Amino acid sequence: MSTYAKLAPLPLRVDGYELEGLQLDVSSGFTRKSTVIHLHGGGHEGLGEDVVYDAEDQEKLQAAGPVQPLEGDWTLGGFCAHVDALDLFPEEPVHGEVSRLYRRWAFHSAALDLALRQAGRALHELLEREPRPLTFVMSLSLGEDPRPERVTQLLERYPSLRFKLDASPGWDDAVIATLRATGAIDSLDYKGMYRGTVVDTPAEPGWYRRVADAFPGAWLEDPDLSAPGIVETLAGERDRITWDAPIHSIADVESLAFPPKMVNIKPSRFGGLERLCAGYDYCAEHDIGAYGGGQFELGVGRGQAQLLAAIFHPHGPNDLAPSAYNVWPPADGLPASPLQPRPSATGFRWES
Repeated sequence: MSTYAKLAPLPLRVDGYELEGLQLDVSSGFTRKSTVIHLHGGGHEGLGEDVVYDAEDQEKLQAAGPVQPLEGDWTLGGFCAHVDALDLFPEEPVHGEVSRLYRRWAFHSAALDLALRQAGRALHELLEREPRPLTFVMSLSLGEDPRPERVTQLLERYPSLRFKLDASPGWDDAVIATLRATGAIDSLDYKGMYRGTVVDTPAEPGWYRRVADAFPGAWLEDPDLSAPGIVETLAGERDRITWDAPIHSIADVESLAFPPKMVNIKPSRFGGLERLCAGYDYCAEHDIGAYGGGQFELGVGRGQAQLLAAIFHPHGPNDLAPSAYNVWPPADGLPASPLQPRPSATGFRWES
């Protein structure tokens, strides 16, 4: 039986919903806004988090209020199909279809949480998959004036911390040498697959090669293979190239230039419970490794992503450090990797 087939028949009663806005200045130098969906029904509450990046889209959602027609008796699968047919944006989102996927997942995840709570079941119990200790890495950009001290200072306080770094053509030999000496870099993100965003990073063979050579044990995420010379530059690195930004569906995995060894499955980027479950099943059937990624969640969304990772891919380089690591400088006493599983007794939540 497929993963989704175990979840879709769950009965679901929806009486209404509320929206809660969250906001935080985070380590990458911007103010993050998100919206928590509080879905009510039968005396229970289900939670999901909208992680659309554009602040104005969050503000418009919150200003419009709970206007969607969600009330009624459903199955979980029927409710998710109903949500998919709705326009969840008061106005066209800034970044189009990917934002629609993020918002859709917020309502699907809230519905999953509510249906499980109404049934008195926990997600891992229903799936018959015990969550395992969750390996995580901390995602970090060193900025336009790269300072590796951000890594070394964190390691002084958290010696076992591992990192996923946004690689940059601005890294000189001294920066690279300092980072390499830490032995703590598990993944390097070339940011080569973004278009029209503030993190777009043009590809160039020289710095791609310097980064690949300097960290021979690290995953190389999202190189731009369409740029001149990059395919040749990374010809011997296929087994450690992994993909994040392009992956929204099984079709995206199948359309890659070559079969991947590893992909980043972000639940919100898949945009729906059925598509996400199909992605997990596909990777398992085709022996493709997976890891989870965070999206600066401020509420329940980070824990839900951690729970899914603990169930489906606990040992990957999961970019799912506890959200407190996003506040700079991080506080003392934060949990170290691996995180011990903390699934809620019922529902779809990671207990804080």
